[in-house]
Amino acid sequence: MSPRNHAYFLAGAGDEQTSAVNESAFRQAHVTPRMLRDLRGGTPETTVLGQKLAAPFLIAPFAYHRLLHQPGETATARGAEAQSIKMVLSAQSSEPLDEVRAVGPGSDWFQLHWMGSRQATLELAQMALAAGFTTFVLTIDAPVQGVRDREIEAGFRLPPDVSAVNLAKFASPSFSPRDDAQSVIFDHVAQILPTWADVAWLIETFQAPVLLKGILHPEDAAQAQRIGAAGIIVSNHGGRVLDRASATLSALPPIVERLGPGYPVLMDGGIRRGVDILIALALGAKAVLIGRPIACGLAVAGDLGVSHVLRLLSDEFEIAMLLSGCATVQDIRRDLVYLKL
Repeated sequence: MSPRNHAYFLAGAGDEQTSAVNESAFRQAHVTPRMLRDLRGGTPETTVLGQKLAAPFLIAPFAYHRLLHQPGETATARGAEAQSIKMVLSAQSSEPLDEVRAVGPGSDWFQLHWMGSRQATLELAQMALAAGFTTFVLTIDAPVQGVRDREIEAGFRLPPDVSAVNLAKFASPSFSPRDDAQSVIFDHVAQILPTWADVAWLIETFQAPVLLKGILHPEDAAQAQRIGAAGIIVSNHGGRVLDRASATLSALPPIVERLGPGYPVLMDGGIRRGVDILIALALGAKAVLIGRPIACGLAVAGDLGVSHVLRLLSDEFEIAMLLSGCATVQDIRRDLVYLKL
C-alpha cells in the first residue's frame, strides 16, 4: 500500500487506542481445550438468519476497494466466492453493486448508510434489493468521521477515478446553519442524524432483514431487539470513529447476556487468526466479520490474495476447533474460554 492508503485502511482514530485494544483483547482470552472427544464428521458450517455459512465469518464492509486493486470490489467478491464466504458490500463501493453481485452470487449482504432522510435511505435499500441483495446491515456508529490523525498527516484524498459510484444519484445533505447555532458540527449533524424512531420506521417499511452495526452498549442492543432488527453487530468501526471506545470482544459478553442466546449477535474488530474466531463464538457471537486482513490480501494479490487470506482463516479456525475438542460450531461453548480483562 502507498503511505496514504496505509493510513486510510489500517490506521485508527485519535491515538489509535481502540484499534489496538480490539486486537489485544483477544490476547487476554485463554482457551481451555477438551480432550478425547469424538470429532468424526466435524464441520465449521453454521447457520445465521436461516442462511447456511461455510464457516462462521463474513467479509466486513469497507469502502473503495479500487484503491487497493483496480478491479476493486469485483475482485474481492471473486475471492470470497472461491472460498464460499459471504461479503458484505459497502454502500461506498467503488464498483457498481449489480456488477459485484453478478460475480459474487453468494455475497448477498449489503451495508446501508443513513442517507440524510428516511426516503433516501429507503431508496438506497430498494436499489440494492433490486440488484439481488437479501440481507442488510445499517451502520449506525459513524454520524461523523472520527479524528484520524494518520490520514491527515498522510494527506489522504480520493483520486479522481475512485468514488462511491452507487451513491452518485443521491444528493449530499444540504445544511442551513441557524443564526443562533452554538456549534457548527452539532448544528449540521443534527439535521441528518437518525434516531431510533427513524430506524424503526426503516425496519418496518423495508421488507428485508436489517441488522444494526455499531452497538457496544447492552441497552442499545436491547432497543435494537425491541424495534425488530434482525440482529446486531457489536462493532466500534475498527477503532476508526471514537477512540477510547470499548474493545468489541469486551463488549460482547454483556450484550449476549442481555439479549439471550437465541438472538443473532455478530461482532467485528481485531480478528486476525482463526483462533480469534473460536474465541468470539465461545463468548456468544453467532459469526464474525473481518475487514483489515481482507484489505491486505486484496492489496497484495487481488482476488487471489483475498481467497488466500480466507483460506488461511478457515484452515486455522478448523484446526482451533479440532485442538479444542469441538466437532461443530454448536460445541463452542462459553466455558471453553476464560477472558481476563
